[in-house]
Amino acid sequence: MIHGQVHRYGDNIDTDAIIPARYLNVSDGPSLAPHTFEDLDANFVKVVHPGDIVVAGSNFGCGSSREHAPIALKAVGISCIIAKTFARIFYRNSINIGLPILECPAAADEIKAGDTVEVDLASGRITDVTTGKQYQAVPFPPFMMQIVNAGGLIAKLRTEREARLA
Repeated sequence: MIHGQVHRYGDNIDTDAIIPARYLNVSDGPSLAPHTFEDLDANFVKVVHPGDIVVAGSNFGCGSSREHAPIALKAVGISCIIAKTFARIFYRNSINIGLPILECPAAADEIKAGDTVEVDLASGRITDVTTGKQYQAVPFPPFMMQIVNAGGLIAKLRTEREARLA
């Protein structure tokens, strides 16, 4: 179960808004995290806490296909992103690094900044603890849950390889 406070953003938040291009000379999370949403929301890194959740509108993560954006979000402590829709490559990059994301238009429309939200990835149930309202997203298929639970695709493959060699 994921439990965190919501940081809210609108439609068409592109990867350059998530992590500005001037920081793309590095790709490790600890170096990227301090610059997450730097040009969009300068206070974000000062108020985000581990486990917090981003809620956004349509087309979250549009723009370039680089993995830097989901890496930065995960490294700064975001535990889940809920949006109306995601850019396709951002969606896949997020899963590949083990950052859970859920499409749920009703939740994205109604959940407010500062609300406390719980997410059950296995069922796709989203609960706004602040209002008591529940929403239903499509849960991840089992193979995607395995990737997220392992901490990302590379971690999953590494674990499977080690198990075969043992």
